[in-house]
Amino acid sequence: MPEIVRRVLKALLIALLVILVAGVAGALWALSRVRASLPQLDGTRQIAGLSDRVQVQRDRLGIPSIRGASREDVARALGLLHAQDRFFQMDLARRRAAGELAALVGVRALALDREIRIHRFRAEARRAVDLLTPSSRRIVEAYTAGVNSGLASLGAPPFEYLLLRQEPQPWKDEDSFLVVLSMFITLQDTDGSYESTLATMHDVLPEEMFEFLAPKGTEWDAPVAGETFSTPPIPGPDVYNLRARRAGRTTLPLPERPPRVHIPNPKSQTPNPAWDLDLGIWDLGFSDREAIGALGSNNWAVSGALTADRSAIVANDMHLFIRVPNTWYRASMEWPDAANPSEPHRLVGVTLPGVPALVTGSNTHLAWGFTNTYADWGDLVELETDPANPDRYRTPDGWRPFEHSDETIAVAGEAAQHEQATWTIWGPVLGPDHRGRLRAYAWVAHSAERLATTVTPLESARTIEEAFDEVNGVGIPGQNLVIADRSGRIGWTVYGAIPRRVGFDGVLPSSWADGSRGWKGWLERREYPRILDPPGGRIWTANARVVGGDMLAKLGDGGYEVGARARQIRERLMARDRFSVRDMLAIQMDASSEFLDRWRQLLLDTLTPATLQGHADRAELSQVLGHDWSGRAAPDSAAYALVHRFRDLISERAIAFVLSECYEADPAFDYATVRRREGPLWRLVSEKPLHLLDPQYATWDEMILSTIDRIIADAKAKDSPLNGRRWSDDNVTAFRHPLSAGVPLAGRWLDMPMRPLAGDLYTIQVHSGSLGASERMVVSPGHEAEGIMHMPTGQSGHPLSPFYSNSHEAWVNGDPTPFLPGPAEHTLTLTPR
Repeated sequence: MPEIVRRVLKALLIALLVILVAGVAGALWALSRVRASLPQLDGTRQIAGLSDRVQVQRDRLGIPSIRGASREDVARALGLLHAQDRFFQMDLARRRAAGELAALVGVRALALDREIRIHRFRAEARRAVDLLTPSSRRIVEAYTAGVNSGLASLGAPPFEYLLLRQEPQPWKDEDSFLVVLSMFITLQDTDGSYESTLATMHDVLPEEMFEFLAPKGTEWDAPVAGETFSTPPIPGPDVYNLRARRAGRTTLPLPERPPRVHIPNPKSQTPNPAWDLDLGIWDLGFSDREAIGALGSNNWAVSGALTADRSAIVANDMHLFIRVPNTWYRASMEWPDAANPSEPHRLVGVTLPGVPALVTGSNTHLAWGFTNTYADWGDLVELETDPANPDRYRTPDGWRPFEHSDETIAVAGEAAQHEQATWTIWGPVLGPDHRGRLRAYAWVAHSAERLATTVTPLESARTIEEAFDEVNGVGIPGQNLVIADRSGRIGWTVYGAIPRRVGFDGVLPSSWADGSRGWKGWLERREYPRILDPPGGRIWTANARVVGGDMLAKLGDGGYEVGARARQIRERLMARDRFSVRDMLAIQMDASSEFLDRWRQLLLDTLTPATLQGHADRAELSQVLGHDWSGRAAPDSAAYALVHRFRDLISERAIAFVLSECYEADPAFDYATVRRREGPLWRLVSEKPLHLLDPQYATWDEMILSTIDRIIADAKAKDSPLNGRRWSDDNVTAFRHPLSAGVPLAGRWLDMPMRPLAGDLYTIQVHSGSLGASERMVVSPGHEAEGIMHMPTGQSGHPLSPFYSNSHEAWVNGDPTPFLPGPAEHTLTLTPR
């Protein structure tokens, strides 16, 4: 071999060895940095600001039991634990509300920041801090100091910052309120889209069609108190003969639906893949249009009259888009009660990282759970601008100039961007509607005064009446509070601040310029809707309407759910007169397919011998529907998958035509925001009014058969028989870390294993894509040792922690794991510095 070749080969070998060594060294260095960010679990650590020692014991799941000498010391310790286990999650939450994500992850988040900056939430959070009572201020300041102590205690920043090449910024008092505001963004309408949809329908359609397509209720209604509403009759051709109006015109398809769950392509060549956060799921709280209508929760309670030991029981499962780590952080907190030294204050349940309060759980005297109300928490205000000066708008006190704010948005790696926020006395100015009318948005989330009351509600309440007084008027996203006390009593009220509407009902946008309409402060506690000790000893909520009459008038209608889950829960509760904790868990895990049963029957009724003649594929479908239907949204069910797809497709076809004039009039129109659309849809397909049928079909049966043929063709496109379909193929349950798509090779280790799960949007056990029960809790106050709690993923957000995913399997299987933390396996003592 020539000498020069040997030299070249030697040089190449040396270069490869250097690259290999450098790569290994880099990987070892990165691994050492990731390991360095693991929290201390045992031993002693000094923390500035403590009044006395605080003991933190963790069980086998990493659930901490915190015991301190004061509420402030416990808040400081909780802040430390939140920071050590979940700081990146907290950081994303505060940045989402503040519109500061792009400063962390770059230009990919700029649209999200622009969208939310008009609300100026950071300024509001600062005002909330200024309005704190002295006791609340001490707790918030202690929590903030604890967070920063926890962050400083780590040997390296959390691993996400290593990937993003960023440094975590210190926690501020205002940031805890930004985390609360991030939940407003997740759970409520940020821009009045539901009311805007109703306004377009009201403008375009005859009144009878508007009432039919936006019904006050449906056959699924199951309120706890008050009357039921039904879907109005279909208006006749004398009112709206759309078939004749649209003759010869093309029906536009509905706007394209995003995928049920976002699974980034690992072969994508997009730049900076580490920046590829799954921001749509993480921050907005939904990933497809259909799921918007089901984001919520289940909760219910039975009184002591219905249990063997006379103890009331509360059950709760809050539905959110599940990410890694999970939304909630389990904890037990304890400190002395000066008024009762023999029985300390104790809180057990779930906390929200970034906030010092217990969210749901028990204080041993009371136990409570939440569901999103979908009451009316915001109103669109039509603005009357000055023809002589368009920078002024009319108010009850005369013309007033708009308030303009130049919002500077920092962008990692690029120059800062600017967003102009324009405000009125009622709230931020939104874009014009489909007729060009300028609007402002009045939203309960804009009240710093209400926000400042969110620090420690329910912690010291001993009776349901005391609890009601504490939560009525608190500035959180309005929740159905279902609560039980030690004596066996149960109750319901709204946990949130209800605006006092004057001169209007809030259904449609209106002008507030002359002062005859608007918000006049907030309801007083004595005015709040409340249910206490109902005669049947049962209360249930599932994001549908809970009450009627005057109580409903106070709450308004922000788009209540159709009521399918609520009715199924009510039926389960009415089916027996004795309940145990295990019985409640069984209801939570119920995936019965009652909502789709009638859609399956519609398919079978359509597939008559005449329609099957000469159509082998239709006959195959009929056989699958007849033999594979288990009555559950089972992951391996072909029949369930096909019926679900049939309902989706026929819904799209019917709605695209019936609301075609609304879609043409308003490019932003979205009927998916109308959550009770099942009522009018079912009347259409079952009553088959010819005047509301797309002219491309001669009859409704023809359209239904065309839809059947389409779902068969789609199902067979993968070269598999119809009985080879699986519901889990369509309902992919992917629980992901927001950065996993940007970590080559190892990213999948950040996510939970993909498992087929039972459930759907309209079953009691909810699973749709990454939407699911973010926790399941069943507990009786005073009997916490018999309670049940489990949640997906794990306590820690650190992938090398033993607590990263060790809670997940019990949640997947529905195992009855204990509500209380188990025996201590790690003990950390915090001492004053």
